[in-house]
Amino acid sequence: MTSTNPDVRTAQAKIVIPEQFLMVTVLGTGDSLLKVIETAYPDLDIHARGNRVTVTGDRAEVRLVQRLFDEMMLVLRTGQPLTEDSVERSIAMLRKAEQDPGSAEGSTSPSSVFTMNILSNRGRSIRPKTLNQQTYVDAIDRHTIVFGIGPAGTGKTYLAMAKAVQALQAKQVTRIILTRPAVEAGERLGFLPGTLYDKIDPYLRPLYDALHDMIDPDSIPRLMAAGTIEVAPLAYMRGRTLNDAFIILDEAQNTSAEQMKMFLTRLGFNSKIVVTGDVTQIDLPSGTKSGLKVVQEILEDVEDIHFSRLTSQDVVRHKLVGKIVDAYGHYDAKQQAQHDGAARAPRTPRRNES
Repeated sequence: MTSTNPDVRTAQAKIVIPEQFLMVTVLGTGDSLLKVIETAYPDLDIHARGNRVTVTGDRAEVRLVQRLFDEMMLVLRTGQPLTEDSVERSIAMLRKAEQDPGSAEGSTSPSSVFTMNILSNRGRSIRPKTLNQQTYVDAIDRHTIVFGIGPAGTGKTYLAMAKAVQALQAKQVTRIILTRPAVEAGERLGFLPGTLYDKIDPYLRPLYDALHDMIDPDSIPRLMAAGTIEVAPLAYMRGRTLNDAFIILDEAQNTSAEQMKMFLTRLGFNSKIVVTGDVTQIDLPSGTKSGLKVVQEILEDVEDIHFSRLTSQDVVRHKLVGKIVDAYGHYDAKQQAQHDGAARAPRTPRRNES
């Protein structure tokens, strides 16, 4: 229910929380979730009493808070808990939708993002946490080749792994192939101690770690021995045709243009490819073009290939990670602007030049 104050720009909304929900599940322990909302809308007067929340202030902001509580109720009805992070992200999505109704945020509700379940293992569910992540996951379902491009911590590889395991469990594919370029080793690989497996293991370890989150760890050696799951360096893909497989190329920014072409042309029948990478973290030798950068120019408009671009707003690690990504982005942009300015500046002739 909303009543109008004498000032046409202000309004008051009284939000009734259904009796099926405890107020602590809606407002958080120690009102932690309510404090997130108050911090996001400092100009609103928000009071909770009994099973009612009264919101007074700017009409547009009051309307957003009403929508926020509606979304929170939808999430709770699915049995999912509310967290400070999910409330903060819901607020960001609703604000974006208000500013740009024609955007993806304008047609997608936060509750649909937070209740989309990809995979469950040992009581833990894996699901997207941002709209861009949901768009990325949906693209994997709809397209044969998907590129997930974005900074560290945006869930590019983790969500791709979850979709791969989901496809295997649903018998949509018969095997999962995970690969990475071992760029840092280069020609020095032979100087590392141990067998070839020992030498390449550090470069593939992040993929193993993600697998252990999604599959019973005891079954992983059996699946790998049977070839159902294969984790190998990118060089091992050459000359193969990969049928009935879900293939993930991780850290693709460290491929050369030639390696990227080699990998993509391994695609066989009834297979799907997901390529992930961060073009701001390239470890290739100076002068070598990143295959992930080049491929965007070549395949952007090819049918059944999709590029999903994630940003610092999609980082799901510590909040500082997103701020660090933004800070480096601003620094790089400033350095590039200075470099471009210096290149355009007229050269002052020397005294003896005529």
